[in-house]
Amino acid sequence: MSDNSNPYGGYSGQMTAQAHFGGTAAVPAAPAALVKDTTTAGFTKDVLEESRNQPVLVDFWAPWCGPCKQLAPVIEKVVSEEKGRVKLVKLNIDDHPSIPGQLGIQSIPAVVAFVDGRPVDGFMGAVPESQIREFIDKVAGPAGADQAAEIEAVLEEAIALLASGDINGAAQLYGAVLQADPENAKAAAGMAECMLAADQHDRARELVAGMPDEHRKAPEVQAVSKKIEQMDEARKLGDPSALEHALALNPDDHEARLKLAKILNVSGKREEAAEHLLLIMKRDRTFDDDGARRQLLEFFEAWGPKDPATIMARRKLSSILFS
Repeated sequence: MSDNSNPYGGYSGQMTAQAHFGGTAAVPAAPAALVKDTTTAGFTKDVLEESRNQPVLVDFWAPWCGPCKQLAPVIEKVVSEEKGRVKLVKLNIDDHPSIPGQLGIQSIPAVVAFVDGRPVDGFMGAVPESQIREFIDKVAGPAGADQAAEIEAVLEEAIALLASGDINGAAQLYGAVLQADPENAKAAAGMAECMLAADQHDRARELVAGMPDEHRKAPEVQAVSKKIEQMDEARKLGDPSALEHALALNPDDHEARLKLAKILNVSGKREEAAEHLLLIMKRDRTFDDDGARRQLLEFFEAWGPKDPATIMARRKLSSILFS
């Protein structure tokens, strides 16, 4: 997808985007793989076993059947356009009569859907294209449901990769989601997180600034925006070594401790940052009008509720507030 069609384009180079789901390229299946003929001997493999991967439609037909000739091009077209949601297997009942006999097929064309190795539904006759699509939705679920579940799984994998330090791996997955769903705010926020982790702060800021207003309201995007603000502020707070020296001379220099906490936060030392703020609260809740608590809440907003540093600091914060 070009940058012109993708509002979050421009992340190639250090962090390349590939259509990469579950470790393999997401390439639409060729029609030849989705429509095939079978035999009595091949029925178990082509239908029963294959139906454990996705629904398989079996078209029972014969060369002399006029309605079969009407249905064939329509159902083949629909199955090919579904790009793998279902497969179509065709069985000539004249050459292979035993299976349709076992299933009680008495009139053709007859289409039977198999799921997990067993027949679950079917129809008879040369039905229109719209009815075939409704039938596929019935046996395979609404169109787009599989992709939505796959995208969520990829996003979870990308989050784990980024947390483990694999910035490029995470960026590839986020980029793949954006190729499949350019409007996905979670993936866009994740791409910005990758840029921040790669010290590409300006690019992350530009990416967030270029998002549509409705995307900037998403919790994930707001968290990234807050993190960018915190990084911008930390750059102006001075040398952390000088702040540590000031605290060694005067442990009650709360201003120096607050600045150091902000710097530690953007350096990835979240628990240390939280400990400094909690220490200020223990010693002086009036400092900066309870500024340490307010800053800690901003950290929580940027870190997210499931972050280990958030969980730890919330527990300690509660013990201070309610002791």
